[in-house]
Amino acid sequence: APASPAAEPPAPSSGSCPSGAFCLWDRHGYGGTRTAHELSGTDIESCIPLPAGASAGSLANRTGRPVTTYQSAECGETGEFDTYPGGGTWVPDSPYRVRAFKIWEN
Repeated sequence: APASPAAEPPAPSSGSCPSGAFCLWDRHGYGGTRTAHELSGTDIESCIPLPAGASAGSLANRTGRPVTTYQSAECGETGEFDTYPGGGTWVPDSPYRVRAFKIWEN
């Protein structure tokens, strides 16, 4: 019998996260509620915690600047953290629940 195809999430369309924004989804595979953060409304190089109790399972960085995501809501480096390059990085399955992020100048 042929193997059934893997249940891969569909590739996101560019409309899923506006150009110039950093987007977070509460579920893996770009599922659930999406929040979009634009550079104009976000403090650069500052820790931006998600609302209390909120976390994200997938993300897209379309800002043109590097973004670091943190498992810790305080951007602590004792938990897991990763930096994603700008310009179109899509992460359908974050290796940890994202609770805060930081957008870098360059």
